[in-house]
Parts: sequence; structure tokens; C-alpha cells
Amino acid sequence: MHAPTSTAIIAAALLSTGSFFTTPLTAREAADKPNIIVVFTDDQGFADLSCQNSLPDVKTPHIDQMAADGIRMTSGYITAPQCIPSRAGLLTGRYQQRFGLDANGSIPLPLDEITIGQRMQQAGYTTGMIGKWHLDPNHGSKEWIIENMGEKYRGAKNVKIPGELVAPYQPNRRGFTDIFCGPMNRYLATYDLQGKSLSPKGEWRNEKGYRLDIQSDAAVSFINRHHQKPFFLYLAYFAPHVPLEATNKYLKRFPGKMPERRRHALAMISAMDDGVGRIRNTLKQHKIDQNTLIFFISDNGAPLKMGMKDLPLTMKGGAWDGSRNDPYVGEKGMITEGGIRVPFIATWPGSLPKGKTYDHPVISLDVAATSIALAGQKPAAELDGKNLIPYLTEKTTEAPHESLFWRFWGQTAIRKGNWKYLHLATGKTFLFDLSSPKHETENLIEKHPEIAKELHAELKQWASELKKPGIAKKEFPQEKAFYNYYFN
Repeated sequence: MHAPTSTAIIAAALLSTGSFFTTPLTAREAADKPNIIVVFTDDQGFADLSCQNSLPDVKTPHIDQMAADGIRMTSGYITAPQCIPSRAGLLTGRYQQRFGLDANGSIPLPLDEITIGQRMQQAGYTTGMIGKWHLDPNHGSKEWIIENMGEKYRGAKNVKIPGELVAPYQPNRRGFTDIFCGPMNRYLATYDLQGKSLSPKGEWRNEKGYRLDIQSDAAVSFINRHHQKPFFLYLAYFAPHVPLEATNKYLKRFPGKMPERRRHALAMISAMDDGVGRIRNTLKQHKIDQNTLIFFISDNGAPLKMGMKDLPLTMKGGAWDGSRNDPYVGEKGMITEGGIRVPFIATWPGSLPKGKTYDHPVISLDVAATSIALAGQKPAAELDGKNLIPYLTEKTTEAPHESLFWRFWGQTAIRKGNWKYLHLATGKTFLFDLSSPKHETENLIEKHPEIAKELHAELKQWASELKKPGIAKKEFPQEKAFYNYYFN
């Protein structure tokens, strides 16, 4: 057994309160620290912002305005093509494979990992979390269930986990003071939509209305509560993830003949777009828009289900969610570009350039490093991300990352410059030039074996540092179907 790291010791000491001890900020200190909002969507593909100029049917005027007022990152990545590991990477700023959360169906976010919320609390920020959390134990946390509840549960399905075991993993115990946590209409909340404080332990509330409007209401309420001091807000919309649901207000914006799943996805994205507009208007009303950095990122690419079949909306899961990844190859569950290259925008009026596109690769890991830097904290050596501000403001012309890495199911990959090397558990390998119009439709492995060899060695070194070391060696049935579909 390894001795606990200093990170683990610090985090464990915080579990009883869920926060770091902080010193109140002076008025001057508060003015020097920007607010930070992270809008994180769910299963929204690269194509599905109109400012991406990929498809003509999507309408996102408020997010487009974010891009016009800031920077649209055309090579923005996530750390996994699936929701739990992707969220773990974002909220810790570390490759989630370093602590064993490689995929859904394994473990929750370990308690000895420090979240952005905890780091921002340490810097004196009020912290908020709204919407989908998905980092606490659930019936799919198979490894955790056996370790914490016993061998008798090995192979069991739909295991009910006692509330006292789940509670330490909830966001109000992981660094977030204000939470409105839930994907649909039932929320664990420490405040209500009118701004009234509830128990710090959280109260379960059933909210009437459309799930995305509720989550936008909670974001506006949070800003109204805390606009006079620095805050960090993580808003995790549950859309356009299935079940596909939309009100007529949003559906009627997309008339005409199209797949109904596409219409509903566009309506849900439009609802989130309205929410972004409301948030930005609220910031302007409080005269803090110039002092607020907003990120907009998706958690992974769209699940196309190999063919985008317009199955009945009554089919709640296991079907295309209506979103698109054009022009990229693949989908959720793959570490091809369609699964991991996502919408990625940052806006900070007056501090970041306006109307800029940025082509160097960036990744969701960078959010934590950027946030703690802007909060005045020292760089944390254990983080894998970079503070993006010097790069986005062109104080340096270098790329933020020399290389980016992925490992998911039986797939392992590296991007270095414009080259991407992909290794499958079957032994099949690919080398792509991502600057080429052919991107991942042309395998250059036989033309450039020396480049592939170099990238394989670097990928192998990175993989050796992980909790479960090594390049992935087990093929999963789903990915076999994916690669047969897209590459044969």
C-alpha cells in the first residue's frame, strides 16, 4: 500500500466540512479576482453551434455572441468520450486515468482528489454547482461497490447504495458551497430559485418545469446571490443527452422536415443558448460582465449510434441524441476526433481578444489551471492542464501543450502538433495528419512509420505513469462495432 500523498492528506482533512479554510478577501483583493463560469453541456457534438459553421440548421445566437466577444477554440478537447471520466478530468485538472477513473462503470471521483471547487474556495471564492454531477457512487460503480460494500455484490445489478456512503461524494462535500444538483426535476439544493439559503447539507426539492430552464434559473439565482464577491460557478446542463425533451417554445424555432431526434436536440441546444444569454444579461445588470470569464465546453462528442437513426422519442436511451460531430469521424465512445473534439469557447470582455479563433490544441484540463492562476494561487504541480490566458492573449506564441493523451476502453492515442497516433487493443494502429482536409479519413501509418514509432514511445511513457499502467490491451464489444463501421 502506498503512503498517502500530501494532496490526499489535505483532501481527507477537508471531508468533514467539504471546504478549505479561507480568509475573507478585502475589497481590493476581490476586485482583482475575476468571476469564472464553466458551462458544461452533455453529449453535444462539435458541429452544434452555429458559429462552428458546420451545419445550417443549428441556431445559437447567444453562444455565437460569446464567440464573437471572445475566443473560439477550434482544437478544443475533452479527456474522455464518456461522461463520468470526462467530468472527473475537468473538475480535477488531472488526467483521470491517474486515479483510476478510466470509464463509466468503475469508481466515483475518489475522495482524495481535490476539485476546482476546493481550490477556488482556498482562494476565497464562493463556489456553485448546478445540474448534472455524476461523480458520486451509483449502481454502475462496480469496482467501488465491491471495495466498499463487499464481495457479495460482485456481479450484482442495480445495487442500492446507502445514503451515508454517497453523501461524502456529493458536490457540497467536494468544494461547492452553493449547489442545485440534479439532471432532471429533483435536486439536492442548498438554496432555492428565489435565492433563499437552505440547509448547507442540502435539501431534496422537486421542481416543476422544463429541466434546462430550471438549471438556467438556478444559475441566475446563484449570480444574484453572490455578485458582490468573487465566485466560481460550474453549470452542467443535462442536454442534449437523452431523454430528448423540449417544450414548444423551443421546438417551434425549428420547423420543417427533419428527423424528430434532430429537432429535439436543436431545441434543447436552443434552450441552453437562451440560458447563456440570460446569464450574460444578469452579469451586465450587476456590472460584472467585464470581470467574468466564461468557458463553454461539451463533455464529449455526440452519440450517433452508427447511422443516426430517427428512432421514436419514447426510446429513452441507447439511441442517437440528435446532435452531430461534422466534419469529424466517429462519436461518443471513440477517441477519434468525433468523440473528443468538442465546442470550446472562452470569453472575458476587455481581457481576452475579441472574435478570435485559436487553433492550437487545448483541453478541459486547462480550466482548473487557468482558474487557480486567475484566483492568485500558485501553480499546482500535480495538475496536467495549463493556464491558457498567456496563450490566448498572445503573450506567448508557443502552443499550450506539446502533446495531449487519451486512453479509453481498448483505445490509446496521442496528439502532437498536427499528428495523431491511435493504437487499438487489437494491435491496429493509425496515424493521421489533423491539418489535412482528409484528417481521420486517411491513415498515413505506412507512409510515416518513423513518426508513428516516435509517438508510440511517448504514448507508452505517459501510459506507464497511470494508476493502471500501460497502453490499453482489452477490446470492448462496442468499440469493435464502432471501428468496423467507421474504418472498414
